[in-house]
Amino acid sequence: MRAVVQHRPGGPDVLRLVETLRPVPGPTEVLVRVHAAGVNPADWKIRSRGVFSTGARTPFTPGFDVSGVVEAVGPGVTVFRPGDEVFGMPRFPHPAGAYADYVTAPARHFAHRPRRLDHVHTAAVPLAALTAWQALVDTADVRPGQRVLVHAAAGGVGHFAVQIAKSRGAHVIGTARAANHAFLRTLGADELVDHTRQDFAETVRDVDVVLDTIGGGYWARSLRTLRPGGTLVSVLPLDETFPAEQARAAGVHALFVLVEPDLAGLRAIAGLIDDGRLRAEVAAVLPLAEAAAAHELGESGRTRGKIVLSVA
Repeated sequence: MRAVVQHRPGGPDVLRLVETLRPVPGPTEVLVRVHAAGVNPADWKIRSRGVFSTGARTPFTPGFDVSGVVEAVGPGVTVFRPGDEVFGMPRFPHPAGAYADYVTAPARHFAHRPRRLDHVHTAAVPLAALTAWQALVDTADVRPGQRVLVHAAAGGVGHFAVQIAKSRGAHVIGTARAANHAFLRTLGADELVDHTRQDFAETVRDVDVVLDTIGGGYWARSLRTLRPGGTLVSVLPLDETFPAEQARAAGVHALFVLVEPDLAGLRAIAGLIDDGRLRAEVAAVLPLAEAAAAHELGESGRTRGKIVLSVA
């Protein structure tokens, strides 16, 4: 089978397409023929470091988002059969190896693919949508009538977060470049701030939940938008700039969420998609052999929604 691998950390040029052995599913695992693989910021951050947070080192195959078809099942698997169409974010943050013709992973790291989407659009969903779901629903428990501020609202996580918050009955405010405002209105955003021209911390007030995908100076400034008892949820690893003490002094909550495989979340997200309340924006589709170009495009920081590799 084909797989993209890297043997050392570095720029996109370290990614190479090679021939390798097809994996075999173990107990409770499925073998999935990958039709499309989503590209995420985690992919190029890991590529540049050459190491996973879990300690697995090069060589490895990047990628976490999978949409494909079950080829075979291992002992003990009852939830899928060969021929089932599935999607998921297997093993995260451990290596998943999605940039390949086949992957193996625990069966319950996958769910049945949304009926309304093709494989390319489905592959754009798992990591970004699960991140938004686990931050807004499982962590912040967004409720009808609450005010939710989503940073980088047109990005991979952001555009799903806008829609998920709207599905919960929230009033959604997004930060994004003016060029993306019309797009975000179609997703349900109620208010938009062009962060290149306005300081959101000076104009947005009485927010119940902030979802931050940027970090750095956005953390402390976001606290100023929250009402007492509000919640700031970051999906980026914390560092010394995370304002935990400042949040406590202001009477608000500041939390970090690391997305994890989530069958219930995948099923809920698929339900929203099939109900027409959630859609995936795909900025570009490239063949597997052009994984390096996909990373270059993603690292430009100018894409709307997600980049996807077409595999099958």
